[in-house]
Amino acid sequence: MNSRVLMVFAVLLFIGAGVAGYWGVSLSRPADENPPLETAVQPAEVREPEPVRRIVSAATEGRVPVVVLAREVKALTPIMADDLAVEQLRIAPPDSFGDIETVLRRTAWRDLPAGTVLSNASFDMGGPLARMIRAHERALALEVDEVVGGGGHLKPGDYVDVLLYLREDDKNRDRTVQVVVPAMRVLSVGAELGATNNGEAALPPPAADDKPARQTRQDNARTVVLAIPEALLTRFMLATQVGTLRLAVRSADEKLLADYYAGKAFPDLDTIGQQLFQFEKFALRNAARPQPGLVPPPPAGIPVYRGNNVSRHSP
Repeated sequence: MNSRVLMVFAVLLFIGAGVAGYWGVSLSRPADENPPLETAVQPAEVREPEPVRRIVSAATEGRVPVVVLAREVKALTPIMADDLAVEQLRIAPPDSFGDIETVLRRTAWRDLPAGTVLSNASFDMGGPLARMIRAHERALALEVDEVVGGGGHLKPGDYVDVLLYLREDDKNRDRTVQVVVPAMRVLSVGAELGATNNGEAALPPPAADDKPARQTRQDNARTVVLAIPEALLTRFMLATQVGTLRLAVRSADEKLLADYYAGKAFPDLDTIGQQLFQFEKFALRNAARPQPGLVPPPPAGIPVYRGNNVSRHSP
């Protein structure tokens, strides 16, 4: 083989080596993470899939707007637009508002926490106890301990019978025990209150950092507030002064709380009047009599009128 052929073969090998080297360098270079601008997908071109649009439409279909508080509002503070939000609910709560303009600049008489669904009851006057009883009832507090108050396990919404024990003494010859007032609804135990007449919480739920202190106050509760019918208020007050009281908790299976919200009256006042005959007799027998000399005695005889002259004659 002559030298010319060898030279051509060497040149071909050199060119092949160069091509192979360039190919190896191109494959080892990292790929560009950012695609060219002309090939990037523009946000405007991204479309929501048709099944997703149908799901979103079905979720909002049939919902109604309800005005709620976006943040806490203090008592006697006008409600501004920044305090309100509109939520889409499937069922609107009774007496709620659907338009912000209807509650704008109105003033609540008590503190309202964030998330409260506003209604006409949110702007009613009166404290928690006044909103937990009806027109014919009165809220009356009773001093209790663990024995009187059902071992400390009473809760708002329970129904109790008020028992009276009369000791034997110089004024009362017989020891008696009777039910003074049956089926009394417990409104509060210590600082814990139940629900108002429209089913809402009388007080907002405590904050997370206040729960331990509030639970301690409830465990050490020394007062219970009962809903007393107005016709039995004086009788109940007399019972608290003349003897020892106990509260007997009634069964929840009686559904008395559900009957109360259904509008049924408790208790039967006629039946109570028959049961408390001896108690009423005891109260009348020990009624205070006027001290002699303070009240002048009535004049004796029968008055006889003759014109402007009055004379008395004994029969």
